[in-house]
This record gives sequence, structure tokens and C-alpha cells, in this order.
Amino acid sequence: MTLSHIYKQRRRRGPARRIGRSLAFVLPVVLVLSGTLAVTSVNWSGSQESVLTASAESVPSRTEAKAPAAHEVLRHRLLRELQEKDPSAALTHLQQEVDRRPSLAKHCASIARSLGKAAVRAYGPARAQSYARPVCDTAFASGVAATL
Repeated sequence: MTLSHIYKQRRRRGPARRIGRSLAFVLPVVLVLSGTLAVTSVNWSGSQESVLTASAESVPSRTEAKAPAAHEVLRHRLLRELQEKDPSAALTHLQQEVDRRPSLAKHCASIARSLGKAAVRAYGPARAQSYARPVCDTAFASGVAATL
């Protein structure tokens, strides 16, 4: 066997050698990139804030994405009505809204308490107490009493 014959055998190793060399170069690059992406997507701070990724730039923030809840809209509307008319009208409309939409029942007491506190600021404690009625388990009266 001559030296030129051995050299030709080594040269003829074929496509397996090229594939092996390609994988030897590409595989570490892929592993490094996937590891980097995995590490950046983990929330390492321990807080409940959302994790920022490259695709998060187009997503609106939490405050922009959420509309005010129905009970908050109702609360603001009733507080405005209390200022424009009287607490009696606001309590009547609160009861009507809770009867119309039962999902608001869990927020009824807090809305009525807010109305009671606003009534004390607007009308004073004695006059505000005169508007009290059993809407949402007398939460309006407890709101009036809380401000005394």
C-alpha cells in the first residue's frame, strides 16, 4: 500500500464527514441561543410582574388593556347621582341594578358604604342617616356610621 493510496481513502470519506462537521458547528450555536431564550423568559425576581420578552413591545400594558369593571362604573355613576340629586335616588338605582344584574350583588355592600360616606360629606351625618334604608343589608347606614 502506497502513501498516495492511503491519502485517497481519507479524501473519500464522503457526506458523513461534511454532515458531522456541520453539526459540530451548528449544534453549539443552537444550544446557546435556546438556552439564552430560556433564561430570559424565566421570572428571576420573584415578583408577580409580567416577564418582558422581545415580542412584548406590541402588547398593551395591563392598565391600557383592562376597561373599568362594571361595579366601578356603577359606583361612579351612583356617586355622581348622589351629588346631583339625593342619596335616596342613588340607593333606588343601586337596588334596581343589583336586581337586574345579580353579578353585582357581591359588590353591593361596598358601593352602598361608599354612598353612605359620600352622603355624610355632602349632607352631614344627621341628614345622611335619614336617607338610610335596607339596601344591601344596611350597608349605607354602616357607611354613614363609619365616617362619624
